[in-house]
Amino acid sequence: MKRDRKQTGWKNKIHEIIYEADTPMGKWFDIILFILIITSVILVMLESVKEIDAQYHRILLTLEWIITIFFTIEYIARVISIKKPFKYIFSFYGIIDFISTIPLYLSYILAGSHFLLAVRTFRLLRVFRILKLVKFMREASALKKALKASRTKIAVFIYVVLILSVVMGTIMYLIEDSAAGFTSIPRSIYWAIVTLTTVGYGDIVPQTVLGQLIATIVMIMGYGIIAVPTGIVTAEFTKQGTNKENEVHLNTQACTNCSMEGHRDDATHCYNCGSEL
Repeated sequence: MKRDRKQTGWKNKIHEIIYEADTPMGKWFDIILFILIITSVILVMLESVKEIDAQYHRILLTLEWIITIFFTIEYIARVISIKKPFKYIFSFYGIIDFISTIPLYLSYILAGSHFLLAVRTFRLLRVFRILKLVKFMREASALKKALKASRTKIAVFIYVVLILSVVMGTIMYLIEDSAAGFTSIPRSIYWAIVTLTTVGYGDIVPQTVLGQLIATIVMIMGYGIIAVPTGIVTAEFTKQGTNKENEVHLNTQACTNCSMEGHRDDATHCYNCGSEL
């Protein structure tokens, strides 16, 4: 029994350091992890430059192996420090952690696979927890709610834009000559979308006066259309802001059983599995 308690104790300590950013050790661990992720991605970028790789290949490889070993230990520690490891292994971050750890090992089996280390950029999503940017986490949550609330309006808006693009593209195909680049209706629709979104690559340009007039109308419409989704989301975002007084503060504490985060400060049990925090 004593051994079980001792084992549970060190597992809880590892869990506290790795999964939570509220403790001093947890903050330091996350900051070090963040620095190593950035360093690893920079090393991969430098290795892709032939001149640098030719001169410093051994140094770059040594540094990458050191970082990979750290990530391997971190991954194993994450798996063994929770009661239900498969919850983490098959979670979004668990898959990203695994994919970003194995490429260097695979490079000895499959040539060129070590460049998959760039996948570690996805782990930078942890920055919201690493730096404990609670303010930004709240705003991100509010934005998510605003986008979800306005998804129907945005879907209708996109549908209208697609209809306009098809109509305008078809008209331009009838008006303009193929020499101007309007060789087919799909290609003409491509021009309409590019023009309507005010991107304007310039690879297809109308030559006739009527075509240029229509292009002018499409471009002016584009400026007005851009403001529509912005207004929709902003309106919903403002509604989210009016409910700030009723917001409940969430911390970075992670459940030792299922690894769920975002618990209330006054919570004693996990909202997902009911385990004691």
